[in-house]
Amino acid sequence: MSDRRDFLRKTALFGLSGLAGSLIGKEKLDAVESASDFLVNDGNSFVLPKLPYAYDALEPYIDKQTMEIHHTKHHQAYIDKLNGAPANSINFSVDDITKCESVDATTTALIRNNLGGYFNHSLFWTLLKPNPKGEANNPGVALAEAINRDFKSIDDFKKEFSEKATKIFGSGWCWLILDTTNKLRIVTSPNQDNPYMKVMADRGKVVLALDVWEHAYYLKYQNKRADYISNWWNIVNWEKAAQLFSGK
Repeated sequence: MSDRRDFLRKTALFGLSGLAGSLIGKEKLDAVESASDFLVNDGNSFVLPKLPYAYDALEPYIDKQTMEIHHTKHHQAYIDKLNGAPANSINFSVDDITKCESVDATTTALIRNNLGGYFNHSLFWTLLKPNPKGEANNPGVALAEAINRDFKSIDDFKKEFSEKATKIFGSGWCWLILDTTNKLRIVTSPNQDNPYMKVMADRGKVVLALDVWEHAYYLKYQNKRADYISNWWNIVNWEKAAQLFSGK
């Protein structure tokens, strides 16, 4: 089965490359092939996405060993369990957000936990950005205005977000979401739940995500979760957060 999936994936990408070459020219073909490297769902199985940076690129805030283990072991484990799930338990014809939106109280723990783990991490990697020089890292204009509107100031927002993330009992996530009234809110979730799932009391569109499972920080920070969160602000990818906020 895995050989067949790999064959179908490669065939699809080969066809995409050929079509792209005829439509946009050889000089732009590399960009199309590069985009395919971040494919996470080939229509038949889940695939581990490549990181858009090296494992050591987030240092000194997140260390190389943590990133490598987090990506190749923890994220991969969720994917492996999903791909081993009973046939027809996952609808591959819908996008990944829609898959999450279908999770409710009747969803099996296998699908709920591992679909969440797969989706949350795939999003989380894109919301991180290398910042080796420790330069100032703040939201762009539109998102900053919305944060100031709903939290009084950027500093007040960061303080509230950090406090809620620090106080999560056990393992979970902290999120900045845009709710149905177009208001920004900070919410938390246990385990691998996320704000798209029906099991969440507070739902909305994700703008920012922080993984506060111990495996995300323990090698470097041990039990000092607050230090991990404080340093995480240096590597937030605000450009990606702004795209999620604006829906682009």
